[in-house]
Amino acid sequence: MNAQKYIENDPVIKKIADKQETAWVNPYLQPFAMTDAVCQLVVSDADIEDAENRLARFASFIRKCFPETEETGGLIESPLAEIPVMQKALEEKGFRIPGKLLLKMDSHLAIAGSVKARGGIYEVLKHAEDLALASGKFTLEDDYARLADEDMKEFFGRYTVQVGSTGNLGLSIGITSAALGFKVKVHMSADAKQWKKDLLRSKGVEVIEYADDYSKAVAEGRKLSDLDPMSYFVDDEKSVNLFLGYAVAAGRLKKQLDEKGITVDEKHPLIVYIPAGVGGAPGGVAYGLKRIFKDNVHCFFTEPTLCPSVLLGIATQEFENANVHDFGISGITEADGLACASPSGFVTRIMTNLLSGEFTIEDGKLYDHLRLLYESENIQIEPSSCASFAGPCGLMQYEDSREYCRTHGLTEDVLANAAQIAWATGGRLVPEENRREYLETYL
Repeated sequence: MNAQKYIENDPVIKKIADKQETAWVNPYLQPFAMTDAVCQLVVSDADIEDAENRLARFASFIRKCFPETEETGGLIESPLAEIPVMQKALEEKGFRIPGKLLLKMDSHLAIAGSVKARGGIYEVLKHAEDLALASGKFTLEDDYARLADEDMKEFFGRYTVQVGSTGNLGLSIGITSAALGFKVKVHMSADAKQWKKDLLRSKGVEVIEYADDYSKAVAEGRKLSDLDPMSYFVDDEKSVNLFLGYAVAAGRLKKQLDEKGITVDEKHPLIVYIPAGVGGAPGGVAYGLKRIFKDNVHCFFTEPTLCPSVLLGIATQEFENANVHDFGISGITEADGLACASPSGFVTRIMTNLLSGEFTIEDGKLYDHLRLLYESENIQIEPSSCASFAGPCGLMQYEDSREYCRTHGLTEDVLANAAQIAWATGGRLVPEENRREYLETYL
């Protein structure tokens, strides 16, 4: 790929290559009606409904294995919190944030403590269901809590589940697979935090470490899994099942908005900002949101200036062939969960006509936002999650994103009625000593 060509011909990509914070507005965005038919061929409304129904079937199993879900009846869902004190604190620092600012707290999802609890857990559960049904040991009419019985654990123990991860996906796959009885191997890149490796090992998961980056961990994990006929590889770069697990979030968010009396229509837009690593989680969530709210939702991704691979993949239309290293960017960032040098080809292709744009953020500001959220709302999330605040802070900051607002009818009056959601992607499982360290980190 000739990265220099893109740097010379696109001033925004030049800023990206120079590791400057910026807003990128997606020139390939189309009205939802023009993309709907094509998208349905890839992932349909029926597919998303099927995923939601499968998660409902597993509720009794989830309640039995993970008592923390008892209150929600085995539903793995996170709060949608209004954060007015954080909004005021950001505005006092000079950021103009019209409308109402909310935090979608996937940082606090049960079991895995991150957005990966959606797609990762869903894919493992679907794989377990497929195996159990094919074996004749289990039927759709059975109580799914029986999948936690010793005879089923012994059955699942013949099989291996493998995944490549920078951390949070590995946690969701590892914890869930171990609960079912699968052997689990998580291939982790050099970016992964030590506490995540330690937690996985405490669950009986085999952690295989690589000195290289995320893409290498995925490639090696996929290769080793392919050699074992009893092994199943969860492929963050290509998996439709992961994508479906994430997409289910949209319908649940709609219910939460309804419960809060928040209308979403042309005069009351929904603007959502989701941190992106390889792209699977934000892609699935954004896709689900577009299916429900269509052109009344504006989905932006956020990435660190040191690893903006999804942005480059879509902006150049090189998709998975785009690599931050080709643009002179290290890919080494404090946002470990977003440290993916190349993006998912599947996600970058499907989001090409659906994504509104991206905002990038310097590593030091991740910690600034982390501290401010803790001080203002007593909520602490991971540094990677704090990339989401680049969106509401940036929307009115950059001329390109202001022009996007003008083009899409987001006038001052309309934005005053907007709901802006920063999607917190991880944080609940962070050990206390690491939490203190994050609060004291200044870059």
